[in-house]
Amino acid sequence: MDHAEASKLIFTALTHAVAGDSDAAATSLESLGTQSDNNQMYGVCCAIAEAGKHVLPRLFGEQPADSMVVLQELEPGAALADPHRAFALRFLTAYANNDQPMTLALFDTALAAGGEQYVESVCALLAEVAGLCRLALDQRTT
Repeated sequence: MDHAEASKLIFTALTHAVAGDSDAAATSLESLGTQSDNNQMYGVCCAIAEAGKHVLPRLFGEQPADSMVVLQELEPGAALADPHRAFALRFLTAYANNDQPMTLALFDTALAAGGEQYVESVCALLAEVAGLCRLALDQRTT
């Protein structure tokens, strides 16, 4: 799959996820997964995380350039109870902090888990970022 096609599918998946159409989002994400190798899927995860990174300042304000992004759970321990969500939050946090070695390590760990574990982790990343995008849109309209 070429870059333009992958970009379109990522945008489509995110658009559907933000709109709450999880079936259509899953279809786009499945197309990406079946047509991409592991390196390309790492890029897909980074592209999804980039959307999340982009909305964080809109939600929480601009931060000093030398500060670190920290996502805090409203319910302590909730992410640990859900390993896919934990992956999503950790990946997004590492990506937002420009920590490429950590994002790659997290991706490799999810990939090594294989099968459904890997798929659920990537889906959780899309869901978390879509939730942030929805929150940013809601704040903009209020």
